Amino acid sequence: MCTAVSYTTQDHYFGRNLDLEISYHETVVVTPRQFPFEFRRTEPLSSHHAIIGIATVSEGYPLYYDAVNEKGLGMAGLNFPGSADYKPESPGGTNVTPFEFIPWVLGRFASVDEAEEALADVTLVEIPFSERFPLSPLHWIISDKSRSIVVESVKEGLRVHDNPFGVLTNNPPFDMQAFRINDYVHLSVDPPENRLAPGIPLETYSRGMGAIGLPGDLSSASRFAKAVFTRVNSVAGSSESESISQFFHILGSVAQQRGCVRVGDGFEITIYSSCCNTDRGIYYYTTYENSQITGVDMHKEDLDATELVSFPLVMGQQVSMQN
Repeated sequence: MCTAVSYTTQDHYFGRNLDLEISYHETVVVTPRQFPFEFRRTEPLSSHHAIIGIATVSEGYPLYYDAVNEKGLGMAGLNFPGSADYKPESPGGTNVTPFEFIPWVLGRFASVDEAEEALADVTLVEIPFSERFPLSPLHWIISDKSRSIVVESVKEGLRVHDNPFGVLTNNPPFDMQAFRINDYVHLSVDPPENRLAPGIPLETYSRGMGAIGLPGDLSSASRFAKAVFTRVNSVAGSSESESISQFFHILGSVAQQRGCVRVGDGFEITIYSSCCNTDRGIYYYTTYENSQITGVDMHKEDLDATELVSFPLVMGQQVSMQN
C-alpha cells in the first residue's frame, strides 16, 4: 500500500511512500519537454511540460508512480484494489489509460484548477500497458501549492474530491476516509483536559496523551488518520534542509518495516520515500536500505531534449563515519 502527502513551508513539497512487497526496478526519470508522448486512445503530446519522478521505464515509456512537472504540479497513483473500476471507451470523450494518466495530466496542466476542469471530459479506460505490466487498480492525488484533489474511477464513474487534508492512502474510497476523520476531532498536541471526572485529581502522567486514540497500525485507514494528524500539526523551519527533513519525518510516521505486514511468502515494506520541491524541481528520495537523502535536480538536465534521463536509485546504506 502507500501514503502520499502535500506539504507547504516556504516552498511546496509533494511525495509519497511506495509500500510494496516487490520492486519493479524503479528509477528517477526526467522527461524533457520534447520527449514524444504517445497515448493509446487520445492525441499525442509532442511538446509538453518537463516532468521528474520515479518510474519504471518499459519499451522506452516512463510508467510513473509519482511525479512533478516544471510548473509545480504533482501527482501520484496509489493502490486502490477492489474499488478502482476502469471503463470502456467513451465515444466523443477523452479516453486515457491509467498508466498514461500521470504524463497526460502533468504534460498539459500547470495547476490543480486546470487539471480539474479538464477531468470533466475524461474516461479512464481499461487498456493495459502490456502483458508484463497489466492494469493496476489505482486512485490519484493531484496537488499544487494551493490545493489538492483526489481522482477515483469507481463503478459510479469518475469522481473528483477536494482534499483539504493533503493526504492520500488506499482503501476505502476517499469520501469514506475523509468522513472517518470526524472520529479523531478530540485529538490534540496539547495535554488532555480532565473532562471525565473534573472533581477527581486524575494525572497526566506522560507527554503526548492528547493524541491517545490516534491509530498506529499499518492499515490504510489508520495510516490516513495518522498522516493527517502528523501533517496538519507538523512544524518545520523555512530552510530547504529543515523542510525536506520534516517531510521525511511525516512519511516516516507511516512507513512500513519488513516483517510487520505479510504478503504471501514475503513482506510489504516502504521501498522508497520521496519528497519533491515542486517550486525548484528537485526530487529527493530515500530507499528501504538507504536512509540518506539523495536528490536529483531536473533543471540541471536539458529540458528541451527528446530523450528520457534516468538515475538508478541509490539502494545501499550510506554511512558517514566520524572517526
